[in-house]
Amino acid sequence: MPRFLPPLAAIRAFEAVARKLSFTRAAEELGMTQAAVSYQIKLLEERLHAKLFVRLPHGVALTEEGQRIAPNISEAFDLLHETFDDLERAHQETLAVSTTNGFAALWLVPRLDRFRLAQPQITVRIETTDRVVDFEQEDIDVAIRAGDGKWPGLVAVKVHDVHYAPMLSPKLAAAIGGVREPADIMKLPLLDPQNSLWAEWLCSHDLPIDILERQSSPSLGTQVFSAPAAMDGRGVALLTPNYFRRELAEGRLIRPLAETSKAVWAYWLAYPERSRRVRKVNAFRTWLMEEAGKGAT
Repeated sequence: MPRFLPPLAAIRAFEAVARKLSFTRAAEELGMTQAAVSYQIKLLEERLHAKLFVRLPHGVALTEEGQRIAPNISEAFDLLHETFDDLERAHQETLAVSTTNGFAALWLVPRLDRFRLAQPQITVRIETTDRVVDFEQEDIDVAIRAGDGKWPGLVAVKVHDVHYAPMLSPKLAAAIGGVREPADIMKLPLLDPQNSLWAEWLCSHDLPIDILERQSSPSLGTQVFSAPAAMDGRGVALLTPNYFRRELAEGRLIRPLAETSKAVWAYWLAYPERSRRVRKVNAFRTWLMEEAGKGAT
């Protein structure tokens, strides 16, 4: 037996009038004339064999039959709106990512085209800053930060560890007859001496750290700036080799010492606990972990 359903246009008109309690305001909302709304209500009443509204001096009121069906119809339209809103959001979403200038320029941005191909309906908006964002106060979905991954209230997933090594231009290395052992680095200017990784590197090779106090290089703060300075022959920079594969392959930089050091911190993807089931966040997390797993860190 076929299910009974009045015309959708008549149901839509009833829902609007029942909510507004006014034919005039319902017509304005629906983009119809008042006469057209009245016609749809009349059509629905004839199909239901029931009076749905009582006209008042100012507006209308629902009859008992109208009150009986209005809540369910209103709920059904709310569900329809939610369904199509979700579909629209799925077709075009914006993911706000906060991260540092260095990570954005050297790791994330060069890979983003692959994310766009995998998730064309998600637009990534990157905001670069060195401060820690407040998810409660700022319009940020996820953050990629350096640290130990222990941030209360946040989900933290490791993107990759940070490995580094002294790197410099071949011309600068040749100026001292080549760099063959860690002690040779002491003969050259050190770039970004305020970088805490220099003290770690020197200590791990039993070299005096007081050399850092005698360096005149300014604080550059990020490999984005220290790498070009190293390529220009201005000194030795501590860099992540896998961030500069092309520069090494082209000979603009050399890594004279084979071993790399590992920083005590790593890069982590972080986001609030409440975002665990958000589709765009999970899509970005999945892609990010796949990229990190390729060994291109």
